[in-house]
Amino acid sequence: MLRSELLQLGRATMAQHFNVLFLCTGNSARSIMAEGILNGKRDPHFTAYSAGSFPSGEVRPEALKQLESAGLPMAGARSKSWDEFAKAGAPVMDFVFTVCDNAAKEVCPIWPGQPMTAHWGVADPAAVVGTPEEIDRAFRDAFVTLGRRISLLLSLPLESLDTLAIKKEVDRIGTL
Repeated sequence: MLRSELLQLGRATMAQHFNVLFLCTGNSARSIMAEGILNGKRDPHFTAYSAGSFPSGEVRPEALKQLESAGLPMAGARSKSWDEFAKAGAPVMDFVFTVCDNAAKEVCPIWPGQPMTAHWGVADPAAVVGTPEEIDRAFRDAFVTLGRRISLLLSLPLESLDTLAIKKEVDRIGTL
């Protein structure tokens, strides 16, 4: 069975590997940081990716600074389109989390297919205008919020939860 089928049947096991895609509009800050945070946890059951519906083509240096300050992987970080993950041969996604901020009226992508999805909206630090300290604080706040949510995801007992319970939990995480 495919991973997505196992998740749907509630038969995931911790021996299983899950691919997670973090989506945002520009793929320049929040989704990049989330990818780095999850991969930096070095959990053998999870691999993170990130993409954008309208990629900016550049990764914000402030996002890279947050990753570097935390000692997390940043090599190869690049702003890319979600189209890369819809092509034949692309990794099969088990979870897709949008990290766009509804309050900012961004266009959040809808991911087709069978992965479990949830909205984990985070205020866009790239939209902050202010002093360098205020901008740094916005990126740090987004980084901390994403880190907390990812830690909660990793603490879920996926092997003992059915699909509805997993969906409820990943949705709940997005509200914390």
